[in-house]
Amino acid sequence: METIVKKAMAIALALAMILAFTACGDSGEEGGTAADSNTLVYGSNDYTRINPAIDEHGEINLLLFDGLMGHDENNGVVSALAKSYELDEDTNTYTFHLRDDVKWHDGEDFTAEDVKFTIEAIMDPENESEIFSNYEDVEEITTDGDYDISFRLSEPNVAFLEYMTIGILPKHLLEGKSMQEDEFFRAPVGTGPYKFEAWDEGQSITLTANEDYWGGTPSIEKIIFKIVEDDNAKALQIESGELDLAKLTPKDAQNFKDREGFTVYDMKTADYRGIMYNFNNKFWQDNKELIHAINCAVDRDAMVESVLLGDGIPAYGPLARNEFNDDSIKQEAYDPSEAKKIIEENGWTLGDDGIYEKDGQKLTFTINCMEGDQVRADLAAIACQNLQDIGVDAKYEVKSEIDWENQEAFLIGWGSPFDADDHTYKVFGTDKGNNYSYYSDEKVDASLTAARQTSDKAERQKYYSEFQQAMVDDPAYTFFCYVDVEYVAGKPIQGITTDTILGHHGVGIFWNVVDWTIE
Repeated sequence: METIVKKAMAIALALAMILAFTACGDSGEEGGTAADSNTLVYGSNDYTRINPAIDEHGEINLLLFDGLMGHDENNGVVSALAKSYELDEDTNTYTFHLRDDVKWHDGEDFTAEDVKFTIEAIMDPENESEIFSNYEDVEEITTDGDYDISFRLSEPNVAFLEYMTIGILPKHLLEGKSMQEDEFFRAPVGTGPYKFEAWDEGQSITLTANEDYWGGTPSIEKIIFKIVEDDNAKALQIESGELDLAKLTPKDAQNFKDREGFTVYDMKTADYRGIMYNFNNKFWQDNKELIHAINCAVDRDAMVESVLLGDGIPAYGPLARNEFNDDSIKQEAYDPSEAKKIIEENGWTLGDDGIYEKDGQKLTFTINCMEGDQVRADLAAIACQNLQDIGVDAKYEVKSEIDWENQEAFLIGWGSPFDADDHTYKVFGTDKGNNYSYYSDEKVDASLTAARQTSDKAERQKYYSEFQQAMVDDPAYTFFCYVDVEYVAGKPIQGITTDTILGHHGVGIFWNVVDWTIE
């Protein structure tokens, strides 16, 4: 009997503990989370590595790594690891004076050698960095002691300060290692406001506040990048409280507006969508003029209203949200009759099935979309319907992997809120690092090169206007729209700056994470 009583008491105690734990974990409020009150669980896409020198657009980079320069609320360039700098215009030499109070997360001193190592690694073609074009005019890097470093450029580059916002890597941990495959990039050490703690593959990446951060200790103690690849799943997990903050599709975000316990942050971006053509593909080599017809066939206003629910603007080029945009340039706007006229002028005849054909070939092509991005798929569906309506058998396919070399077209996402050189020179310049379409135009190359080499604002405007006109005459993409974003929070987060224009994939919201608090 005594044994039975002891067992019953043990069971009762265990049940009481479970109930108590459950009660503590449930906030009892809509939008609450079971996580610690000073932990932020962020809905993130997955990472294969964390490497700011090789890969762009990693939101997590902003938390782990600092650059010599940083950005302010208005995307202006400000000092970060560099206290100050000067430019010798006669020799095109930038000299940076570094902070002497910065430690790597492992306690080692940050020095100019780390900066030199990082930029040289980016410039090394064997490392295949996406951003090498940003530094192609660097001729010499010299250090003077531990805290002074100079870059001599072959030509002026007014965007160079912008490119010194890149996260710096530790030489003492990476010298002689593979910049593509070293295990460092699965357990990175930076100088940023947060330290790497753990990586549960396919599940989460956990960061903890850097108490020794030179910019002040962050208020939020822990940030968990919870891997949620599917857009719809992000919305469900915001609803359930499994996520505290996530970027949702416009349709999903609507469900959280004006609901107690949730905050929706409507934020503008410089992030556009459109069709990227593969100019290595024989079809586009033979039929490049048809892109003018496609530009006239797509209904951008319908895309903004039906897919983005008004949270965006039609796009005709890559600079609409940049100070150097030129609204006076006549664009190829929605005009189905003009689209058909262009097709027929290029020798195509409408077949009995309603599809144009020439020399026994149907006018057909496929746009690839990466899976997990519902907005891109929805935009592609509208574009294909627009094209079917005028006699082009356009289709879209959602894929888990993209064959970049052999595809016909891709639903691209791109854009930058920073200097106009960013995401123009390296995206549309011949053989540059992000020119995945193999596009090449002499006028585009000449205008972009001239624009980066003058600091006179009026002159830069002239060259960027020439660039935008050249892109109308010889289009690289069919631009659709700029995709503004809605971040939804299930915790009361203070410090998010809603007027800051974000970049590709909505990256940039964490620019001032040190100042964030959870109330």
